[in-house]
Amino acid sequence: MSSTPSDTPLARVHDLDAALRPDSWDAYVGQSHAKANIRIALDAAKKRGSMPEHFLLYGPPGVGKTTLAHLIAKTLEVPLVTTSGVAVERAADLAAILTNLTENSVLFIDEIHRLSHKIEELLYPALESGSLNIVLGKGPSARSVDLALPRFTLVGATTKVASLSSPLRSRFGGGTYQLDFYTDDDVQAIIGRSGSVLGLSIPQEVRAQIASRSRATPRVANALVKRIRDFAEVHGKEISTAVCDEACALFGIDALGLTKDDRRYLKTLQEGFRGGPAGVRALASAMHEDEDTLEQVYEPHLLRLGFIERSSRGRVLTEKGRAHIATEA
Repeated sequence: MSSTPSDTPLARVHDLDAALRPDSWDAYVGQSHAKANIRIALDAAKKRGSMPEHFLLYGPPGVGKTTLAHLIAKTLEVPLVTTSGVAVERAADLAAILTNLTENSVLFIDEIHRLSHKIEELLYPALESGSLNIVLGKGPSARSVDLALPRFTLVGATTKVASLSSPLRSRFGGGTYQLDFYTDDDVQAIIGRSGSVLGLSIPQEVRAQIASRSRATPRVANALVKRIRDFAEVHGKEISTAVCDEACALFGIDALGLTKDDRRYLKTLQEGFRGGPAGVRALASAMHEDEDTLEQVYEPHLLRLGFIERSSRGRVLTEKGRAHIATEA
């Protein structure tokens, strides 16, 4: 019997990810400054019977930007439309998205820094006056048309806030909020909630063990919980500290959350560049990776642990980093 679209393995994975996403402000752990300010803006807008101004969220991947967009739409009781900066390549793409919004919607653009400057300029009047100016035709017959848009609130999310132009950043009247890495206590609370959603009993000592490997990031923590659950089920074991250690050893994740690629970064910096300084381009070339992968995937956690430093001359391996490599030898 064929599966219905809502019962495919991919759909079930998405359903599980959605179930682990906090569905209320109380369930959303951490980021107290951003939460408090956004909730004031939402409550004020609801009292006025209007939509709030636009919000910009920035910070490393996996710290709750998408979840905040969902909570904003849920609080306002309006539809949420999701897209990404890389998907909006042409003026026609933006026009199709904006003109198809229903009145009073939340538009979430993930990785908004990937929008081209041309698309950014088209957004300015859409965000300020609710209109979209597009040019129809080419040459002498071309004409400019102003399209009235439904009321909407834009929530932009980015890992590279400095890459947004100043004019676009200034349009986020609802506020610009930085979402940072989580504390171990907050990650443990998230792991406990995720365990409950998955029907798992995760002992406190195992929560602490998983949290230390989660790179201070809820998305990583939830992924580890699911993978450790799978490991325990396959081997017919209860989740314990020993099972967690055994599973993480198989995954290649050490006690500090470093993967084999993180360790390869440190060893390349030490052995290929004598500990640095090394330019990011040269380091990326030596690792056969692109620069964005180094800057967005590997380096944030290594910087947080104090294993590397960024200087004007490049990346430098610290004494803590050298000591960690020695323990791996």
